[in-house]
Amino acid sequence: MKKYVGCDLGGTNLKAAVVDPLTGELSGVTSVPTLAREGHEAVLARMAQLIDTVIAASGVDRSEIGGVGIGAPGTMDMERGMSLFMPNLIGNWIEVPITGVISNAVHLPTFLINDVRAMTVGEWKLGAGRGIDTVACLALGTGIGGGLIIGGKLHLGIGGSAGELGHQTINFDGPPCGCGNHGCLETYASGPAITAVGLKYITQGQATRIATLVDYDLNKVNPKVIAQAAKEGDPIAIDIYERAGYYLGIAVANILVAVSPQRVVIGGGVAEAGDLLLEPVRRTVKERVFVVPVDQIDIVPAALGVNAGIIGAGLWAQIQTQA
Repeated sequence: MKKYVGCDLGGTNLKAAVVDPLTGELSGVTSVPTLAREGHEAVLARMAQLIDTVIAASGVDRSEIGGVGIGAPGTMDMERGMSLFMPNLIGNWIEVPITGVISNAVHLPTFLINDVRAMTVGEWKLGAGRGIDTVACLALGTGIGGGLIIGGKLHLGIGGSAGELGHQTINFDGPPCGCGNHGCLETYASGPAITAVGLKYITQGQATRIATLVDYDLNKVNPKVIAQAAKEGDPIAIDIYERAGYYLGIAVANILVAVSPQRVVIGGGVAEAGDLLLEPVRRTVKERVFVVPVDQIDIVPAALGVNAGIIGAGLWAQIQTQA
């Protein structure tokens, strides 16, 4: 069986590996700096070199590589393989023909997918959504991304835009979001949103373990520190995750009544808080959803960890080449 290269285009690093689509096993895993400030042409040249390096390091004969999948943040035209808007990458990434450039450089079929949609495919095929034909996936980090598997297929919508679950309006009069809307889930439950609440409590002079864990260096406050404070019993930190979980629960409730997935998978760095976040999500869902059978829907942590996007991008290349 053919193997596929999965590549993740991140704001800080480019990471790639050869993916076994049966097991998800990775070989030749390599990461290099993105250096986006050098411009998209330099980044894509570095990506092509990385793909060649990964194939050589994997020990897999190049003839056994079936294609390349690239997971990238932001909005893209999947049919044309172009990036349209990448807010987390420096430089001009408007209508950059990513797949054309990479395919010409590495001489392999190349396919583009949003990075969280790639994670969704990975978790569905080989992770926490395995064996389920309708799955919703959310990734909580600097932003909140998402993806939907409906009836055993990644739901793409117009131009691959479906699944932006982090941009549901949770509060119509809420704070501005980077997407242009107000009150998106991302403004309440992303990493920066959680950090901002922790910083607010500290600057207001509230006694909290969050401050002592970072020796009152506000630059060190992050969701992981707040989660640690919560696990140590700090009531303010516990409340921060309760509130984030409540807002996330409202978003999940909206997904359930719209799509009725059999499983909701929640991943990303913020989700490492575990039940601090997931328990209020589950509780909120039970309090708010009555028109679908909540007791038949699992809300679970993602299973593939930091490599979910690479695995999913490789699997996406397999799906596309076999379509």
